[in-house]
Amino acid sequence: MNGIGTLGHDRILVTGGAGFIGSALVWALNGRGLTDIVVTDFIEPGKQWNGRVPLDSGRDGKKRNLAPLKFAEYVEADVFRARLQANPGGFGRFGTVFHLGACSSTMESNEAYLRDNNFAYTRELAEWALAQGARFIYASSAATYGDGAAGMDDKDDNLARLRPLNLYGRSKQLFDLHAHRSALLNRLVGLKYFNVFGPNEDHKGDMRSLVHKAYGQILATGKVRLFRSCRPEFKDGEQQRDFLYVKDAVEMTLHFAEHATTAGGLYNIGSGQANTWLALTAAIFAALGRPPAIEFIDMPAALRDKYQYFTQAKIAKLRETGYSRPLTALGTAVADYVRNYLVPGKRLGE
Repeated sequence: MNGIGTLGHDRILVTGGAGFIGSALVWALNGRGLTDIVVTDFIEPGKQWNGRVPLDSGRDGKKRNLAPLKFAEYVEADVFRARLQANPGGFGRFGTVFHLGACSSTMESNEAYLRDNNFAYTRELAEWALAQGARFIYASSAATYGDGAAGMDDKDDNLARLRPLNLYGRSKQLFDLHAHRSALLNRLVGLKYFNVFGPNEDHKGDMRSLVHKAYGQILATGKVRLFRSCRPEFKDGEQQRDFLYVKDAVEMTLHFAEHATTAGGLYNIGSGQANTWLALTAAIFAALGRPPAIEFIDMPAALRDKYQYFTQAKIAKLRETGYSRPLTALGTAVADYVRNYLVPGKRLGE
């Protein structure tokens, strides 16, 4: 680490901080000795806790993600937004704002909700953060690339060429376009996360990674169910994705705060490699010491036109900023996740 940049100066805000990547980010901040963190998310409307969220009825959800972590204050996202609108300086000065909170469901059909939650709120936070001189780092998404026909190059400024396949991707694209057209993007950092997997994703339901879903399927049935391909150029199970371990994802994210002179703009956050679902599944079985057993099932009709068959992040732009950490190999990452978190039922920090 070449310095802490904006980290350690003033407070840190992590929106979506009880969620998957958000809680992993708080865990990584704690690992750097940083605890003056305000966390926002949706756990229980109207609730606020100082320093620690008590377990109880939320033991199997986001509360458990936060329970072992250290932070100064937790505020429900809607409460935080309302208080910020009423008094922009009410929470004190922040040096870094990590805006990871969003509706991340690729099947969400309420366009008005997505536009408000994923676009309007992001715009409000960005303007507020920049007004107080904070570093603003927000989650965009690889879903903005759609089927990949227009490429997945974060060096290309022609953002209007991209055609997301779902409303979630479009909502993320809206803010990317707004930031670009309003000349804000060079003052912000937008991170296009690819297929991130790892500890603390239990609460995500259908949006959990295949690793988490497959682990449960293997325990219950001894086999994993994968979608058949609906395109002749891809055999069953040979659809490819860029899978990234969450521990690598948060290191990449923190890089942009630790090196605050890094240029703004959009950056791909991925492994830079495309792996098949078969390769990922084989790694899961290997981690459990079992031979692979796979059943192919039809893809739901509602998903067929929204399904990405190939994703691969180009990460040269990230590397050019000085990020030099080696990436965790897929098999190593899966083994760590399965053996050290899924099997013992642990979260990060427990």
